[in-house]
This record gives sequence, structure tokens and C-alpha cells, in this order.
Amino acid sequence: MDQQHRLYLDDISVGQRFTTGSYDLDEAQIVAYAKQFDPQPFHTDAQAAKASLFKGLAGSGWHTAAITMRLLVESGIPLAGGMIGIEASLRWPRPTRPGDTLTVHGEVIEVAPSQSRPDRGWVTIRAETRNQNDEVVQIFTAKLMVPRWQGA
Repeated sequence: MDQQHRLYLDDISVGQRFTTGSYDLDEAQIVAYAKQFDPQPFHTDAQAAKASLFKGLAGSGWHTAAITMRLLVESGIPLAGGMIGIEASLRWPRPTRPGDTLTVHGEVIEVAPSQSRPDRGWVTIRAETRNQNDEVVQIFTAKLMVPRWQGA
């Protein structure tokens, strides 16, 4: 999205909602990510995963977080200056699985101008990453720095 269609702090309000595009996840992606970044058997070995708590291959929560970030950047709320995180929390109520199609559904829950920096403020979003069955696989709450419009 080009810069003139980006949202500045004063363009954003509490309750504003957004939905991203979707991302298809397969077994090869789950295993490749886990081998590099989260090499636990329930992420890297479908056979071993059957005997785990997950009862089958499960995507790493960090992989889900990375996919969520990609979806937010590509088609989420179009913030001026980009997605600049200040703090965040993550929850994974259920695992991602091979064959899942993930989409992020978000809402602005707080907007606050900075008290010390008049050129910016903070926007807090709550984003649910859901699979194709509308089941929540991740809840991401993030406080983001957003610039204020400085004029042309």
C-alpha cells in the first residue's frame, strides 16, 4: 500500500476492526521452520508428534507468530511508519496444523497520544489468528508506535 493510504494516529479510533488476507500452512513449512528455530519432535517429526501432548504434528507458536506478522504487514491495519512494536503479549489456545489456512482478525483497543513526543502516539491492537474453522490459534495484543500527521 502506498504511503498516502497509510493511517496516522489521528486517523485511528478505538473499535476499528480489520481482517487480513490468508496464509496456507503445510507440513513442509511447519517442519522446516521448526528444524531451524524450534527443533522439538512434536514440530519436526510427524511420527514422534503422535505420541506427544499434541497427538500429531503441531506448528511452533513462534511460526504462527511469524505468519501473523506477515499477514499484518501485508494486509492488516495500514499504519504510517509500519508495524513498530513497543510491547506485546501472545497466547496460543490451540496449535496450528498442516493444512490450516490462517487469517488475522483485529481490533483497535486503545489509542493514546504521547505525553512527551507530540509527533507520535500509541495504538494497542488485539489480533486473533484463526484457522479455516474460525478457531483461534493465537491471540496477539500489541502496543504499537504510530506517527502523527506532520503535514505536506
